[in-house]
Amino acid sequence: MKTILPKLKSKLLIYIKGLGMGSADIIPGVSGGTVAFITGVYEDLLQSLRSLTPANFKKIFTEGVNVFWKKINGNFLTALVLGVGTGVFTLAKLMLYLLEHHPIPVWSFFFGLILISTFSVLRTVRKVSAVVFIVFAAGMGSALLITEAASIQTPDDLWFIFLSGAIAICAMILPGISGSFILLLLGKYEYILNALTELKAGILAVFAGGAIVGLLSFSHFLSWLLKRFHDATIALLAGFMFGSLNKVWPWKVMKDMTTGKITVWNLNNSRHLVEEKLTPADYALQTDTSCQIYPALGMALFAIAFYLCMELIARKTRLKTENKPSK
Repeated sequence: MKTILPKLKSKLLIYIKGLGMGSADIIPGVSGGTVAFITGVYEDLLQSLRSLTPANFKKIFTEGVNVFWKKINGNFLTALVLGVGTGVFTLAKLMLYLLEHHPIPVWSFFFGLILISTFSVLRTVRKVSAVVFIVFAAGMGSALLITEAASIQTPDDLWFIFLSGAIAICAMILPGISGSFILLLLGKYEYILNALTELKAGILAVFAGGAIVGLLSFSHFLSWLLKRFHDATIALLAGFMFGSLNKVWPWKVMKDMTTGKITVWNLNNSRHLVEEKLTPADYALQTDTSCQIYPALGMALFAIAFYLCMELIARKTRLKTENKPSK
């Protein structure tokens, strides 16, 4: 019993982290990769995905399933994937409801979370140099360009659904770049979301196929970058995260390009509506509603405190594990 309980607690914790990643992945502007970074499973995830190679799959027949399972860190991957799946399928409606009815506090929470995690990620840079600053600026600029891009009209053909899955999953494992937002840019956010809520198996299978192909290929490339160019890669990812704050700015409205009418922000993906960011004072003036400055600040500070607590717990756990005498 003493050996089983710690293992169950460990798997449950990984499952909860996956739950957070899945919840984030359904929200435009918020990246599951950011949550993976925040919760400390990012490099483990990349390493596990990188181990899914034909050579390791052959071990099922040559050395047995147990050897293969250990090689790919199967327990970790299973718990995380189950968490992600649970987050995507069960929390989608809740998160969309909160975004629709309480957008300012929700975006403020994500703003604070991404802001503090950006600085935390930058702390892992081993040697500060001019290259690190340049790459950080490049990542930030790229994220700004992506988050300012307008949605486009795209086909519903299966080949494009497959391609959308491959592209979106690459963004989902990049901190700061939201897979859901990429789907918005590709014009497939509501399409895939409806397929999820209505359980359209054919569409979901094609999308998942594209996601698997994109995930396995891109994760290998990203792992290679982290191994060969650690500081530059970290700086680039941190730049992505910092630049994505543009997308999660809490005080934004929807402007109708045909009439010029301003409305409060919503999830409507109409091509006639564009997102416009305002100061809290201008938001209150133009929408004739409260800017909710105190709830917004409260949620941002709560997110920062929440992150710092998680980081402290993770550090203590790591130190405890490192100082534990080996048997």
